[in-house]
Amino acid sequence: MCADILVAEDNRRQADLVGSYLRAEGHRLLVVHDGREALAEARRTRPDLIILDVMMPGLDGLNVCRILRKESSVLVLMLTARSGEDDLLLGLDLGADDYVTKPYSPRELVARVRTLLRRVDRVRVDDDLLHVGDLTMDVPRRSVTIGEREISCTPAEFAILAMLAGQPDRIFTRGQLLAHAQGLDRDSTNRAVDTHVLNLRRKIENNPRHPVRLLSVYGLGYKLTDPAVAPKDADAPS
Repeated sequence: MCADILVAEDNRRQADLVGSYLRAEGHRLLVVHDGREALAEARRTRPDLIILDVMMPGLDGLNVCRILRKESSVLVLMLTARSGEDDLLLGLDLGADDYVTKPYSPRELVARVRTLLRRVDRVRVDDDLLHVGDLTMDVPRRSVTIGEREISCTPAEFAILAMLAGQPDRIFTRGQLLAHAQGLDRDSTNRAVDTHVLNLRRKIENNPRHPVRLLSVYGLGYKLTDPAVAPKDADAPS
């Protein structure tokens, strides 16, 4: 899939290098070097995906992401320092779709972009049905099936699973999942979501101790994936 991509990176040399790799993949690129310009160009050009550095002059990437999420559902890939776990959590809570930690290789970044764009293509929505591989959710009827097998879920479990199934492979923090399921913020009962996930794994995984659908991303949260297409180096489940 060729896409229109906005790259917001204040390191001009790195931005040029990343741009050359993305253009080689057939993507159309617009490169900017500060947050205010990134916001203006995102509004003007409406790209398919934005690569957004957290540390930028003028307006940092987190604030750009916060503003964009009020206006758009554009894919956002955050670039952040390896030590910035708080930045990762905040970025994901603000609605970023994925992240790459610095230092990173252009090939790694291109692979993440490819995965994000493929995710959009892979989500199949038929009226009110969500499909992730052989897992199907009928939202109005509040039913879940895997193949021909029906799965019984509590309301909170269904809400969490529906949020994950709506955007396969996207990492959601515990705070996001709790807020969606129960209207709670991340600081209230953060670990409660782990219990819901454990119960869901018992229902949708063949081996809950070694999940292949509902995966943990260490220190960040959870994602739902199609085991038939999951990469071999996927995040280690827990």
